[in-house]
Amino acid sequence: MKKVWIYQADRFFTQPELETAQAQLKDFVAEWTAHGSQLAGNAEIKHNLFIILTVDEELAQATGCSIDKSVHMLKKLEADLQIDLFNRMLMAYRDVDGNIQLVSRDVFDALYKEGVINEDTIVYNNLIQSADELTTKWEVPFKDSWHATVFKK
Repeated sequence: MKKVWIYQADRFFTQPELETAQAQLKDFVAEWTAHGSQLAGNAEIKHNLFIILTVDEELAQATGCSIDKSVHMLKKLEADLQIDLFNRMLMAYRDVDGNIQLVSRDVFDALYKEGVINEDTIVYNNLIQSADELTTKWEVPFKDSWHATVFKK
């Protein structure tokens, strides 16, 4: 099984930042280990907003130490780029034109109550944990995500 971690930035990466981040992520994944064993990891940036780390745990299990190493690397990346990758109070969704919008939880709630965000609005479920979920449960309609249980009209 492939384990997945998603980190959403607090703003979209600029092109130079994207190139810097991709280089740092590539270098990190090449050296990523758990108790001395090389992890079969991958890192990518999607939509200039989401950093997605994956590890094929059939080859080697990610451990607390290896996860700590990834968080340490992401904290360094945050400092280098002056970007926040750990702000869980921002919600990402696709507007009617298909563009990704990033808003505070309060604004998201207000937009839902106003009907701007509805049951069919595509939202990002960054809580997923596997590669299978990445393809089936990451970009989903509001009604099929955890958002529907948290935000009520």
